[in-house]
Amino acid sequence: MDFYYTPVGSGCRTIIMVAKALGVELNRKPISLSQQDHLKPEFLKINPQHTIPTLVDNGFTLWESRAIAIYLVEKYGKDDSLYPKDPKQQALINQRLYFDLGLYDTFAKYYYPIFRSGEPANAENFKKIESAFEFLNTFLEGQEYVAGDHLTVADIAILSSVSTFDIVDFNISKYPNVARWYAYAKKITPGWDENWDGLRQLKCIYGMAMAMPNLDLYNMSGSPSTRAIIMTAKAVGVELNSITVNTFVGEQLKPEFMKINPQHTIPTLVDNGFAIWESRAIVVYLVEQYGKPDSALYPKDPQKRALINQRLYFDMGTLYDAFGKYFFPLLRTGKPGTQENLDKLNTAFGLLNTFLEGRDYVAGSELSVADIVILATVSTIEMVDFDLKKFPNVERWYKTAQKVTPGWDENLLRIQEAKKFLAANLIEKLP
Repeated sequence: MDFYYTPVGSGCRTIIMVAKALGVELNRKPISLSQQDHLKPEFLKINPQHTIPTLVDNGFTLWESRAIAIYLVEKYGKDDSLYPKDPKQQALINQRLYFDLGLYDTFAKYYYPIFRSGEPANAENFKKIESAFEFLNTFLEGQEYVAGDHLTVADIAILSSVSTFDIVDFNISKYPNVARWYAYAKKITPGWDENWDGLRQLKCIYGMAMAMPNLDLYNMSGSPSTRAIIMTAKAVGVELNSITVNTFVGEQLKPEFMKINPQHTIPTLVDNGFAIWESRAIVVYLVEQYGKPDSALYPKDPQKRALINQRLYFDMGTLYDAFGKYFFPLLRTGKPGTQENLDKLNTAFGLLNTFLEGRDYVAGSELSVADIVILATVSTIEMVDFDLKKFPNVERWYKTAQKVTPGWDENLLRIQEAKKFLAANLIEKLP
């Protein structure tokens, strides 16, 4: 049985505990939502609704965790205790399972906006959580289990949901029957330890999300370095407070900015008082500080990191440097750099073309910060006249990178706005 899942998902954790109770082995296939594995064609063929968990049992495909839980019991249970055959008992369990769907929905509607985008807490949505717990407290009056006189799939599903509220410090003790049942259910439910391991991972993700709102990025909107950071932030899922520093009028030399960055360069990131500059250092920091533990954007493996680092240094010292020396004079004065500068630019693109021979990404087999940084540099060609057809591997990669890199649309918009700004304000018209 193939089980497509993420260890942090409530429904996925329900199935893991049910399978453990049944003694069923699952062939686990992790799905990374942040990497959009669920939207890949091969997964859409399995589940066009692209939801997890999804179970494939010898060609039979099923999704929605509560339906999967019932199927596993009816197909593989040694007895029917987790989902009895008696119609009245089944009806009560089914009612509790549908109730659980609504219970978890209250969690999603209240907490997800806070975690994902830093939105203010919605008091009305919190009242719905309290109302749901009051109902559950009533169901458990004088009862050890949520549906009947023994453990069933209803207990397991609701245990998965209630434990999710536990990691955000929701006050379960306000509901004494729920608190009593919860303490007991943790002890007797097979697979509880793995459920809690998944919740610890989820708490780590939520804890980082809750610390995100105060990220100030001092920048010039259209610069490749700024655009690289913005795309990385989008990939990681953090919001940046953009503060413009106009270097053309010397704002980077003002005392208040010099206190933040004595080197007076942009972009500069300030994260709750911690200041860091140099865009490539910033993108790595964002991934390590706010990315998921297993993020392919900057993996833990030393060899993978080394290759990404090499490409980042290549971008700064070779590609971006050559691009700047030839094209930035054109953008400022209307006159490009020298032929020697152009030769160096072509050499840099030739090297990048070699790196991409037989590869979809510039450093490894998945999108990384090296792709994002180099994409920000290469995409500056949208402002100038430069033919990528001479570098077919780069051209192929460039088209793909636009599709798979979060924040590409904003990157392109900023390039277009910068082009208009330079045309209107900075380029010295030639006679």
